[in-house]
Formats: sequence, structure tokens, C-alpha cells
Amino acid sequence: MQEIPYTFNPEWLLNSFPEGIIALNSDQKILFVNPSAESLLGISKKDFVGKRCSHLIEVEGAEQKCLLERTLQTEEPLTQIESKCQNKQGEKLVLRSSTFMLKDEHDKSVGAVIQFRVISSERPAGETAPKNLLFDKVVGKNPRMLEIYNLIPGLARTKSTVLIEGESGTGKESIAHALHSNSPRREKPYVRVNCGALAEGILESELFGHVKGAYTGAISNKQGRFELAHEGTIFLDEIGDVSLSTQVKLLRVLQEEEFERVGDTKPIKVDVRVIAATNKDLKKAMDNGQFRQDLYYRLRVVPITLPPLRERRDDIPLLINHFMKVFNQEMEKNVEQVSPQTMSTLINYEYPGNIRELENIIEHALVLCNGNIILPEHLPRDIQIRKSDHVDRAISREHPLEAMERELIIQVLNQCNWNFKETSEKLRISRTTLWRKMKDYHIVK
Repeated sequence: MQEIPYTFNPEWLLNSFPEGIIALNSDQKILFVNPSAESLLGISKKDFVGKRCSHLIEVEGAEQKCLLERTLQTEEPLTQIESKCQNKQGEKLVLRSSTFMLKDEHDKSVGAVIQFRVISSERPAGETAPKNLLFDKVVGKNPRMLEIYNLIPGLARTKSTVLIEGESGTGKESIAHALHSNSPRREKPYVRVNCGALAEGILESELFGHVKGAYTGAISNKQGRFELAHEGTIFLDEIGDVSLSTQVKLLRVLQEEEFERVGDTKPIKVDVRVIAATNKDLKKAMDNGQFRQDLYYRLRVVPITLPPLRERRDDIPLLINHFMKVFNQEMEKNVEQVSPQTMSTLINYEYPGNIRELENIIEHALVLCNGNIILPEHLPRDIQIRKSDHVDRAISREHPLEAMERELIIQVLNQCNWNFKETSEKLRISRTTLWRKMKDYHIVK
């Protein structure tokens, strides 16, 4: 996937927003519903696009209930309106919404857009929230990630060994945990071992256990992680750091489902599902004689390769929203939004530490944020921040989507050294449209 500055697509942007977005035309028929709106309201856009709004989002006690219809009739935007509705699952939702008019190039009103988020929800009495184990810690809608998510339910039902490959911080353990949580072994142990954090002798004892007197300091018998994971799942993180001698013993467990404790000759049978992960190139390690070929293929029955965050930028807004919810709860805060300028900075950052780094950035931002909007100054200093001007702030308050578009246009202009022809081609718009947007957004070099 190419980066935003080179392939700006308005629909992609709308689909990436964590807030729900619904657009109507001037006939009060629904033009567009983004995935977040589908998820929040429990609807499918195919059931609504082309149909009338018909009180999709209602304001309790208001004479004119549909906010979008109200905006179309008055041609006046609404800002931060609290409204109530019930989704298809019967949840009573309290929403905070803003609306604005859609206008054509002649400044004629052609429709209206609502942007909303859920600020509270309540399930009907006697009902409990459905437990979605699969996506408890896994977030994203990127096509490459969706392929992985779609693989997990079927793969989880098997005992097949899985090798998860990807850079540090890409969420390998979240995938491993999802596989266990959706498996028939979910009620049994899930044991994680960081193979790279333990010295060779200690790792062998940690994995397989030892008997009393096996070595100096072994004052009693000790169960290893494989025994503790019996009938469950063992997750071997950083498998590429395991020594060749320990690799031999791992291979035996995978082939024969048995091992001996250190210092013992009695075999112990074990029923364990093995999931391994690495941030190293195991093929290269294999070619260099540092990783056994037979173990590699035993582990790699089903390979899963996680893309780095810089290759799934369309997931960044969703991940930001997820981490905001997590840290709001932990810190007892109510930070609800990310300013368009901040969002643009976060989307275009390279993330050498991947999802883990983004999580740390959002935690840092919430610590510093005393309001309800994350601003550029709340981000860590080592992240390059674009400073806002008075035009940014004015647009941000009134039309957050336009603010995002303005920021992205500026970035592409800078990438193209303000060459209008090249910029319009990369934005996939005409030069006339580019000039009009620059005029509308007060963009000057």
C-alpha cells in the first residue's frame, strides 16, 4: 500500500475515520456510510445507501428529529449535539454529533454530512455484551490484516503449528493470543516464553524443567513451560534467538510430543499447541547455519506475516481510537478527539517501533492532554510536528474533514515542491480543483 501523500483518496480517508460518517443528498437519501458508522449503529450500508434517512439518528425530544434532515432544511451546521438512538442490536446509544453542508463547485448545497461518536451505550436489561474474543486485542481493517483476521477462526480450531513473522511491535503476541482464545483450548493454559530474554542454559530449564541436582542450584524438581502448557498453547516469542542445541529438543517435542527434564532420562508426554514468533529472517539464519532447516519447516506449517504499521496506515486512526479508549479508562479521562493536524502527523510518521510505539505515543499524549482533544503539542518531541496557523484552527473547529483534506494537500504540495501539475496527479484531481481547494483553504506558499 502506498503512503497517503502519494495517493490521497477522499473515500479512503472517510473509511479510515474512527468516527461514524453518514452523508445525504439534497433529496434526503443516504449517499455514503463509512465502516465505523456501520459498526457503531449495527447496520449494513447496503441496506441504507439510496434510502431516506428516516430518523437514523434521532434527538430525543426535538421537534425535528433527524439531525441530517434538520441541517438540510436550515442549511445551518450543528456542532457537538448529543443525541440518542438504538442500534440494530438493541443497544441504546448516546452520540455526540456534528453536521455540515455538502456544496458543489458553485457553492450550491447538494447534501449534508454527519460525523458522530458514541459517548455511552446501554444494553437491554438481561442482555450481556457478546464476547468477541478474536478482536479483543486485534484492531484494523487494512486488506492485508483482514486476510489474517479471516484466517484466524479456522486456524484456531486446529492444532497446526503457526509461525508469526514481523518486525518488533507489529502485534505478533496479539495474533497468538487470538488463536488461543478462539480455540478449543481456550479454557486451558496459555504460556508465553520470551526465548530471547533468557540465556541458553536457563532457557532449556525454563522450557523443559529440571530434576533436583541437575546442576548447581537445582535444589528441587521444577516443571518446565511445556508441562505447564499441557492441553493448552505455548507461545515461543523470539524463536530466532534459540541456540542450536535447544532447537534439537524443540524439534523432538514437535515431532514426538515428548521431552525429558534437564538431568533426567524419563520421557514426559505432552499435548501442546505451539505458536512461534520472530522478528528475524529465519531463512537467512538457516542459510548461515544458525537455525535448523527441519525445525524451520516444522514451525512454519502455517506462516503468518504481519506488515509493519507504515504499510497499513489506513489502520492508524482505528488504532488511535482503540488506544484512546484504553488509556481513557486507565487514567479516568475523557479525551474524545484527535485534532486533524495531529492525525495527519500520526498518519505520516514512520513508526520504527510499529503498533507498540503508537500505543506509547497515545499514552504520552493522554498524560499531557488536560482537555478532550489531542493537539500536536501533546505528542512526544521527537515526532516532527507541523505547526498550525489561524486558518488551520478555524477550519478544524467548523469542518474537521476539510481540515484533514487541507493538511494532506499541503503535504503533497511540499512533496512535489509546489509543482501543481504533479500535485494534482498524485491527488488524482484536476488542476482546476486543486487551485479551487487552495483558494478555499487559504493555502499559500
